[in-house]
Amino acid sequence: MSFRALIFDFDGTLVDTESAVLAAWQGTFRELGAELPLEKWYEVIGTHSTTPAMFALLTELVGDHDQDLIRQANRTRILARLETEGVREGVLDYLDVATSHGLRLGVASSSSIGWVRTHLERLGMAERFASVATGDRHAGKPRPDLYLAALAELEVEAGEAIAFEDSPHGVSAAKAAGMTCVAVPNPITAGLDFSHADLVLPGFDAKPLDEVLELFTAKR
Repeated sequence: MSFRALIFDFDGTLVDTESAVLAAWQGTFRELGAELPLEKWYEVIGTHSTTPAMFALLTELVGDHDQDLIRQANRTRILARLETEGVREGVLDYLDVATSHGLRLGVASSSSIGWVRTHLERLGMAERFASVATGDRHAGKPRPDLYLAALAELEVEAGEAIAFEDSPHGVSAAKAAGMTCVAVPNPITAGLDFSHADLVLPGFDAKPLDEVLELFTAKR
């Protein structure tokens, strides 16, 4: 069985949005007189429970707060930081090579369709992906639902696709879906445990896609 598709996580994998989102929440905590413990962030990174978890932690540390005001302030901070943020180094090469091989491309993200689509369009990449599965339509990671939905839409089997992830929760989701998974941590997640991934790369520019495909094909 040969590979027919690649499915990418979005936040932190295709684009390093994680740094902007973490910085926004750190700013919010400090404005309210508290510090955001990184271990609490790592517990939820890559899932769709990040925002509820942060609000719960704020309540625990500083008491009641205006969630709507915080959401608006955080969104402003994040979008300002991401205005000039492009795709991660090497991503476009992976997408170009995949297309040249006739591989189908998908996204599996715990974020909302609005968030993912907005940034894919901003970066001129929306048309590259035949499937975009998001956390407002499916159960988030580490459950496998997002990957299963993307596989179904791409019309490929789990063994015919490779997932690319930046968080341990994301790797767990891909593996639970029965997929081969490559971890490509970003600066925020680089120190986490990715021992359950099939391959860990420091960046997309560390190993060409052709070599990744050859490596996993040889193991079959």
